Order: sequence, then structure tokens, then C-alpha cells
Amino acid sequence: MNKPFIVDLHKNRIEFTDNRFYITEDGTYVPSVTTILECYPKDAHFFQWLKDVGDKADHIRDEAGKRGSVVHNLTERYDAGEEVTFLSPNGFPEFKMLEWAMFERYVDFTNSHQPEILMMEKHYASSILGFAGTLDRVIKLNGKTILMDIKTSNNLHNSYWLQLAAYHQLFDHEDESNEWIDEVGILWLNAKTRTTGKGGAIQGVGWQLITKSVSEISGDWDAFMHTEALWNTLNADTKPRNISYQLKHKR
Repeated sequence: MNKPFIVDLHKNRIEFTDNRFYITEDGTYVPSVTTILECYPKDAHFFQWLKDVGDKADHIRDEAGKRGSVVHNLTERYDAGEEVTFLSPNGFPEFKMLEWAMFERYVDFTNSHQPEILMMEKHYASSILGFAGTLDRVIKLNGKTILMDIKTSNNLHNSYWLQLAAYHQLFDHEDESNEWIDEVGILWLNAKTRTTGKGGAIQGVGWQLITKSVSEISGDWDAFMHTEALWNTLNADTKPRNISYQLKHKR
């Protein structure tokens, strides 16, 4: 598992690693999939959004990132068997309403479709592929094994499929479970859906699971490789920005 720090007891040092990079087993630093995808072209909707929100863009982006992290953490705790509560022991809300609403949608998905969770929050870093990432879930659902990513964004961006195509490659190269991925999917917890699914659609109020077969993401993998080539060209000399401290001090 990739950790955001490295402890060297012999040198009495702790080094906090740059979260854009992962460390492979042979000690090589490789960029994360999401870091590479920063080079993927933004669509017209993104630039219209920038125009609409003006100088609030950074704040909105940061808040969306925090919300996504909170929701991911809630789903992970829930799937680990923990009882997750909205109120603190003092009776005050511990989460924002939208965060809890998205978590409730995740609970609705698990209760209504009973996915078998094969893997959760699995980190991979490949010196062969040259990139790394964290897979949210691998689940078994309706007889298929699905590599699933959880999204809380307002819109589904095309880059998400490139991300999943890269994650599939990581799983294929690095995993030793002998599982075979049938589909990749996005569990969108901020969907515009108003009803439960019909005709085989896997959805509920405010959430939706959208999938592609492995054969359907071949074009997304090609696009990711082109994006990776561009990132490597622009960042040939980029190195992790690590911070190092002593583990302990004594006067």
C-alpha cells in the first residue's frame, strides 16, 4: 500500500511524499493517473463554468475535492463494517448535508443491489507502466466483475473513462488475485436521476451506475497513453516535492 510518508529508523527521518506521485516496489517515483490526466484537454463546459464562477473557481474546486474525500471516507468506513453516524456524541452534525446525502445514495445502491465487494481502496504503482493509482472498488454484481470508481462531481467528464482504462491496466499488470475484470464503471452519487432503474438500469434517486465493457474502453486507453506521452514531455524533469523531518529530538 502506498503511504504519504516514508519512515527511515536508521536515519531518524520521516519523509512526507508528494501526493502526485507513488513509490513502486523498486523505489521508483511514478505519477498518479489523475496527475497525468491534468494534461487532458478541458471541454467547452469547463471553460463556460470558469466564465460563470469567475474568481470563485479555486474555492469551488477545493470544496468539491473536500466533499469527494469525505464521501469516499464514509463509504469506505461503511463497507468495512463500521456503524457510521451523522451526529457526534454531543448531538451536532459531523457532516454537511450534501456529503451525507451522497453517502445515503451509496447506502441505497448497496442495499438495493447487494454488490459483493472483492477489493476496496487498493493502491497500485507500476514501474513498468510508469504510473500509479488507487482503485475505489472491485465488485461482483449481476454475475460480472466490475472495477468501479465513485464520483461526486456535478458532471461526468470524459477523462473519467481514461482514468478507469488506466486503472484496468494497473489491475491487469499488478494484481495477483486472478480476478478477471468484465466491466469498468462509474458510481455517480450526484446524478440527475429521479427514479429507480428500469429495463436493467442500475440507478436510484440521485445515483447511477454507468458501465463499459473492457472492449469498449480500448479507445479510452489509447487516449490515456497519448495524454501520458504529453505529460512526460512537459514534465520530463519533474521530481516529487518531498518534505523531510527528524523523527525525534532531544535537547
